[in-house]
Amino acid sequence: MNEADVRERLREVEDPDLGDDVVSLGLVNGVDLEEEAGTVHVSLALGAPFSPHESTIADGVRAALADTGLDVELSASIPDDLSAAEQVLPGVENVIAVASGKGGVGKSTVAVNLAAGLSELGARVGLFDADVYGPNVPRMVAAEERPQTDGETIVPPERYGVKLMSMDFLTGEDDPVIWRGPMVHKIITQLVEDVEWGELDYLVMDLPPGTGDTQLTILQTLPLTGAVIVTTPQDVALDDAVKGLRMFGKHDTNVLGIAENMAGFRCPDCGGFHEIFGSGGGKAMAADHDLPFLGGIPLDPAVRTGGDDGAPVVLGEGDTADAFRVITENVANNAGVVRRREAGEGR
Repeated sequence: MNEADVRERLREVEDPDLGDDVVSLGLVNGVDLEEEAGTVHVSLALGAPFSPHESTIADGVRAALADTGLDVELSASIPDDLSAAEQVLPGVENVIAVASGKGGVGKSTVAVNLAAGLSELGARVGLFDADVYGPNVPRMVAAEERPQTDGETIVPPERYGVKLMSMDFLTGEDDPVIWRGPMVHKIITQLVEDVEWGELDYLVMDLPPGTGDTQLTILQTLPLTGAVIVTTPQDVALDDAVKGLRMFGKHDTNVLGIAENMAGFRCPDCGGFHEIFGSGGGKAMAADHDLPFLGGIPLDPAVRTGGDDGAPVVLGEGDTADAFRVITENVANNAGVVRRREAGEGR
């Protein structure tokens, strides 16, 4: 067996999203056959670590070569010139923004559970609370440890396997942040550049609601893999979510999908299901704009209280935890589609 034979075998492996085999799509970086050692090393252009669909591709490669008698060693990387945050965050593979058109729709809740869910899958994850005026992520995860610094770089604390950074760490308790746009730009840029994130598969950024200075700074500073838009079912939230969607479109940023929060409430006493804020608005919005619908999250008191020790709900059990896990997997899968498509087009 030679390299050409290996590549022919790999034509049996279909990408579950892009509709062709991995060889035709340009997703095989290289094949290194060591006949004496009985080993074949295959490098794949996969960019969303621990996403279920990319795991399926890797399993397909192993299956395609299973009867060759060779030990199959796989590695995954996107060529350097395609790395999402190569220039600003060299150790970060993917930057995912979580955004909403208005406040009060549970955007930070989604960001926290997405970060914790990705970590639970096995990924290396950071969570950047970029809501300068209303940072609340540290409180949501009961983070008592503060960042450490040597005067030049900032080492973020870790909670539930996720590295954390927030403006809340840098201000006094209950102190308001009263800054104009240039100061917002400066602090966001400084935090991005000075925080020692290390090697991360995903950096989740919890953006403030709306379409203001912070969003513009991040869009101009960081090459985002994509954005997640959070909405609730009612028309007011959907109208504002569309504005956020168009903001990303104007900056050529991929939108990974729409997540609908507060999608109904199941009464623990009577068992009835009540659509307090309406039904299906987020799904309809996704369909109208030809975007993926990531999933719906019900109203659940556990989201407010968290699990044991205030742990994110996604780390627990039950329908709401399952809903967050579905959204997490869909976000990872869609990030993978973006990265693989870029890799194929770049060849």
